[in-house]
This record gives sequence, structure tokens and C-alpha cells, in this order.
Amino acid sequence: MAVWLLNSGHYTVLITSFGVASCLLVVMLSHRMGIVDDEGVPIHLLPRLPMYLPWIAKEVVKANLDVARRILGPGRLNVSPRLFDAPTTQRTDLGRVLYANSITLTPGTVSIRMNGTMITVHAIADEVADDLLKGEMDRRVTRLEGDAE
Repeated sequence: MAVWLLNSGHYTVLITSFGVASCLLVVMLSHRMGIVDDEGVPIHLLPRLPMYLPWIAKEVVKANLDVARRILGPGRLNVSPRLFDAPTTQRTDLGRVLYANSITLTPGTVSIRMNGTMITVHAIADEVADDLLKGEMDRRVTRLEGDAE
């Protein structure tokens, strides 16, 4: 509704009231029909998100510097690509997708496939894979997911 208001330029009380009423009606009907759930609209993550975002941002910066050092550093490329399966401890599909996306967001690693409680990952080097297998990112995403039940 906010986008429509900004683009339309119509700010009368009547039109805005109809817009608010129609938005509320759609939300109520969607909730009653079971369309709105914790995975489709994950607002339950919001309280824990401020703890996760700075940590993942720091990890992305560290990984960026590591990848740049490996590629631009003196001498031979310091890469040893590796495919491995990373276990997940998340209870929901949303949690596992957040974990897989966090892996891919971090330079030097790419999530390739999710299979149950395992994520197949490609890492630029053995050290990067070992860091991921230590499980810190998995624990952070599980904490972000919280009590999903």
C-alpha cells in the first residue's frame, strides 16, 4: 500500500481508508486460510536478527579478505577446492535455507545441494571447509531460527 501511495499521489482520506481496509481484509483472510505462516512470513526471526546480521557481515568481510589474499597474493594461487557435506541442526526448512544462503553469501563457499539434514558445499580451500565444519555458522543460524515449533 505504501508503494501505491507514493506512486499514485492520491492522498485523500477516503482512498487511504479504503486501502487500509482492503489490506487488513487480505491479511485476515490469508491468516484464516492458513496462507500466512512462520515460514512464509518469518517475523519470528526479527527479535534475534540484530544479533545475527553483524556477525554474518563480519564473516563476509573476513572471507572477502581471505579470498582476495588467496587470489591476489604473491606466488602461486593458494586454493585447494573441495566438495563436502555440512551437517545442519536446524529444525525447519526455513532454517536450513537460511544456513545454505549464509554459506553461499560468504565468499569462498557455495551451497550446491540440500539433502535432508546435509548441505553439499564447495569451498575454495581446505581451511575454509574446516572452518565451516567447526559449526559456528550452523549454531548461529540455529539460534536465529529459535523455537520454530
